[in-house]
Amino acid sequence: MSKKSIYGLTYEALQDWLTNHDQRRFRADQVWNWLYKKRINDFSDMRNVNKETIALLEENFVLHTTKEELRQESEDGTIKYLFRLSDGNLVETVLMRFNYGLSVCVTTQVGCNIGCSFCASGLLRKNRDLNSSEIVEQIVNVQKDMDIKESDERVSHIVVMGIGEPFDNFNNLMDFINVVNDDAGLNIGARHITVSTSGLAHKIYEWADTGTQVNLAISLHAPNNELRTSIMKINRAFPIEKLMKAVDYYLERVNRRITYEYIMLKGVNDHKEDAEELIELLSDKRHLSYVNLIPYNTVSEHDQYQRSDSSTIQAFYETLKENGLNCGVRWENGADIDAACGQLRSKQVKKETAG
Repeated sequence: MSKKSIYGLTYEALQDWLTNHDQRRFRADQVWNWLYKKRINDFSDMRNVNKETIALLEENFVLHTTKEELRQESEDGTIKYLFRLSDGNLVETVLMRFNYGLSVCVTTQVGCNIGCSFCASGLLRKNRDLNSSEIVEQIVNVQKDMDIKESDERVSHIVVMGIGEPFDNFNNLMDFINVVNDDAGLNIGARHITVSTSGLAHKIYEWADTGTQVNLAISLHAPNNELRTSIMKINRAFPIEKLMKAVDYYLERVNRRITYEYIMLKGVNDHKEDAEELIELLSDKRHLSYVNLIPYNTVSEHDQYQRSDSSTIQAFYETLKENGLNCGVRWENGADIDAACGQLRSKQVKKETAG
């Protein structure tokens, strides 16, 4: 049986594991500190941990199950990493630089089954879920990369918006959040973490019941069922009425603002009538709504879609704003590299398959 990554353990799980193996409880504090504050590369680097504990950890765990396969660096400082997992699968992780700090976009699944017709992430079908350690390692790997550069830069924000549907991997997602949010470890605040879902209504209820203060984003992309179903097949299972009912439950339980992601597709969902329908859809919850208008990153395999013109995006934005709906335009990072999520992985898999 292969060893598991130690990054898959929450603090409580690590503490339980150590005490169940006849180790003192305080050892968990020591090990946790070496993992997430000192960010060691080998168990033997834990200088204040006794040899017995180190040997026990080496016998049962590994530190790294992922390795960097390649990277792309943009002129704006964005870095897209392609990591290879222990089973040979590939996942993408993206570091983005903003005036408020470093934000990392993580992947939760190998491939995606949601099937949005405009998205590069779904070019390769879902192979499996990532376990919590594989998600945590994406953050640790990026932070270690910053450490090597001696830049003193720290990952301060996380967006769970990479390849896959996070709520389709709910338990591993929650363990990941527990680890990175721990104030004795990476200490990334809950309100600095955003999880995006394509609209799995039943999981929004479950998410609300956790009471988490982590931000929620919903990939909406259309204001009515006919249009949304034509570009997002998930809408057949969770039509807008069912989705908005789950949203109401979330707002009642958590009372936190939701971000609605809206990719601007030329001639598809960018008309003034679409903006007016969106205003109506969110009218009763506009005080806790924010619409994020996203210029589309073109994908060669989905050449039926093009980015909306800048003037159209501006007009859409102004219509929302004039009607009291909070909104903004998210211009992409890494425009000079494979900007769309999933593009780099798809290209590499095709290359390896052809070879």
